[in-house]
Amino acid sequence: MHQVRHVQKRLQVRRRGRQVRERTMINLTINGLSVSVEEGTTILEAAQQLGFPIPTLCHMEGLTPYGACRLCVVEIGEGPRAKLVSSCTYPAQEGLKVRTASQRVLRARKMILQLMLASCPQSKTVQDLASKFGGIQGHPFRQEYEDCLLCGLCVRMCKEQMMSGAIGFRGRGKDRSIGTPFDIRSDICRTCGGCMYVCPACQLRCTYNEPEKAVCGGCQNLPPPCMEKFDDMSCYMDPCVACEICKE
Repeated sequence: MHQVRHVQKRLQVRRRGRQVRERTMINLTINGLSVSVEEGTTILEAAQQLGFPIPTLCHMEGLTPYGACRLCVVEIGEGPRAKLVSSCTYPAQEGLKVRTASQRVLRARKMILQLMLASCPQSKTVQDLASKFGGIQGHPFRQEYEDCLLCGLCVRMCKEQMMSGAIGFRGRGKDRSIGTPFDIRSDICRTCGGCMYVCPACQLRCTYNEPEKAVCGGCQNLPPPCMEKFDDMSCYMDPCVACEICKE
């Protein structure tokens, strides 16, 4: 009997100017269901196409996958060689078998959420994720350090979307943190508030009162709540064509 090998499908996509680009399609199985996706698609994206919910914290559309939180872990392979991988960074492979809600996966996610609650117990985002699992309790003792999950969302938002790179990771291991170089205010910060917007722990660190005066719609010229406030105004548009406050 001849052995039949599965051949990857190739689709031809026509563009203007008679240019033809071939797209390699990858076939894999997720929770017993077959799916065909383009080469380069991650397991998370493939699972979302089938409607399988996978919790994520550090993943955001438009930002480079980082795989820091590990909440999106799935189990791939079979038997003793089966392993857990982060679905947001692991690419789909031909013939791959994926399980998104096995007992091993659920135990791993539950442990990760327990650690997150211990690190950032007052984060509404983490609390909502933990409530979906049920029976997850945080650490009874409150830590002394600043709440930060080290998900890297703020760093990637600042670098990739705002093209600034004003903040970044510092240190290693237990000393790892996020901030500006030398803990001083960055001259390239655009005061956009993007880091505050994407931060899952910002409900505690970034609470502040509404400004007494209106915010300029052109440059958002008010000191951001997450940074130390100075007497002088800060504006990255020199001068701002909307309010011209930089000329004052």
